[in-house]
Amino acid sequence: MTKGNINVSVENIFPLIKKFLYSDHEIFLRELISNATDATLKLKHLTNIGEAKVDYGNPKIEVKIDKENKKLHIIDQGLGMTAEEVEKYINQVAFSGAEEFLEKYKDSAKDSGIIGHFGLGFYSAFMVAEKVEIISKSFKDEPAVHWICDGSPEFTLEETTAKTDRGTEIILHIAEDSLEFLEEGKIRELLTKYNKFMPVPIKFGTRTETIPLPEGAAEDAVAETIEVDNIVNNPTPAWTKSPSELKDEDYKAFYHELYPMQFEEPLFNIHLNVDYPFNLTGVLYFPKLANNLNIEKDKIQLYQNQVFVTDEVKGIVPDFLMLLRGVIDSPDIPLNVSRSYLQADGAVKKISSYITKKVADKMVSLINENREDYDKKWNDIKIVIEYGMISEDKFFEKSDKFALYPTTDGKYFLWNELEEKIKPNQTDKDGNLVILYATNVDEQHSYIQSAKDKGYEVILLDSPIVPHLIQKLETSKEKISFVRVDADHINNLIKKDEPAISKLNETEKESLKKNVEESINDKKFTVQLEDLDSSDAPFTITQPEFMRRMKDMQATGGGGMFGMGGFPEMYNLVVNSNSEFATKILANENAEEKSSQIKHALDLAKLSQNLLKGKELTDFIQRSYKQLEK
Repeated sequence: MTKGNINVSVENIFPLIKKFLYSDHEIFLRELISNATDATLKLKHLTNIGEAKVDYGNPKIEVKIDKENKKLHIIDQGLGMTAEEVEKYINQVAFSGAEEFLEKYKDSAKDSGIIGHFGLGFYSAFMVAEKVEIISKSFKDEPAVHWICDGSPEFTLEETTAKTDRGTEIILHIAEDSLEFLEEGKIRELLTKYNKFMPVPIKFGTRTETIPLPEGAAEDAVAETIEVDNIVNNPTPAWTKSPSELKDEDYKAFYHELYPMQFEEPLFNIHLNVDYPFNLTGVLYFPKLANNLNIEKDKIQLYQNQVFVTDEVKGIVPDFLMLLRGVIDSPDIPLNVSRSYLQADGAVKKISSYITKKVADKMVSLINENREDYDKKWNDIKIVIEYGMISEDKFFEKSDKFALYPTTDGKYFLWNELEEKIKPNQTDKDGNLVILYATNVDEQHSYIQSAKDKGYEVILLDSPIVPHLIQKLETSKEKISFVRVDADHINNLIKKDEPAISKLNETEKESLKKNVEESINDKKFTVQLEDLDSSDAPFTITQPEFMRRMKDMQATGGGGMFGMGGFPEMYNLVVNSNSEFATKILANENAEEKSSQIKHALDLAKLSQNLLKGKELTDFIQRSYKQLEK
């Protein structure tokens, strides 16, 4: 029997591991099963190249609870270790590098991207165990070995005849403060969380399976049941396969495997597969999002070689794609030793750029393959596309090929299609293309109708980030401007060289304006006289495009240099000086009656803009009923 001290220069490695290395004790199981998986896959490789003259068979990893004796077993059928290899890989704690590592971790637990360079995963076992045993038999023709350590730097290592089959068994003697890890439910939860897609089958207990009765069996025949291994993982998830092997239903089945509580089908998926200049595989799904920017994020799961790492993928996945769901697997994503923190690295930026490009390419292929289907899905995906357009320049550059601009009539245009459609009629006197838009078809109905009467197209932009999108488009494209249909009277939205005919002279107009201003006496409204068609509404309330847009941008984050905190509500009251109502106001010599008529007309205008509320609305309704009684 060999006795000795683990080769570290500090008095005790284990308190340091507990304190600095791992923030979450539960990951010990992930690390030990990852080691077992590595040992199994290495053996597979050696048998494939002829270096290991053994029958690889169908190895599995087994997790067993011995609650009575407070032990947890992790058993694999992989390479196994000789006494020399235990000495090298366990006792020396990844050689002299451990000393440097521990020196670093005295101050910080988050600054070292060394996973894979140090053999420290095994030592996470001491976070939950007061003693750890290793019983291992190598695939080489050498005796099995038994290693024991009680959490101090001292260990024992001796040969044993207790193990005759190839592989390694780790036995954790669970500490009193970690007895939860002897509960079947807790272990099942961890296996599901971290090891659901490990590439080697993982057995956790057994389950009863019913053997189907053969055809023609007697009516009173009873189906037999058998006990089978309860395999808790799927070793070949969708992202590990080639897209050519998978059908649409396979992708959907995998989606529900990832998100068992999601009952809606995803709209479509994007299969990621790249091996240069970095390795990355994965499947991303577009769920139905509509206009919800507050949808739960962190639904994309990050794996390293099928080992779950985290679902906080900020930095790897561009921010606008955080609304998606799915899996990304890359051995090249630099993580710190505990796999808990992403390291700042050039490879991460490349991965993020690749994912952005892949999503843009997928959008182009979808719209080209089936335009009608893409149009139908637009309202469920637009929030992601529009968010990407304002946050990622490379994505924006490609967006003309797949970003849609729907009209209030339900037609869908790509940018060049929209330009071609509206250019003849919606170019103003200065040669600028004016794009009229609405954000709510019901609330802005009368304004939309006025625009349609002029032969104008009104596009519907109703997502919460529209002000930012418009800003991006206006600054990126030449001689275009967006104007909401209720930003001014329809005659002023697209300025044309058309002479206005007026019924009133300048003196009458001044008198009319004064009457209106005195009657409404509200600083929120700027009175503006316009020579409109006599059939147009007497009063129209509009909100200046700039003011309203700044408020909207503030509401969704932004507002630029103006610091829009507490930006006031400001409206224009457009008075049609050619209306019969204007003539009637001027002719009325009863000041009280005149003021009442103006206030009533203002209330009607407010009503059409959904601005009449509370006491004002109650008073208006009562006043209207009284007029009906006259």
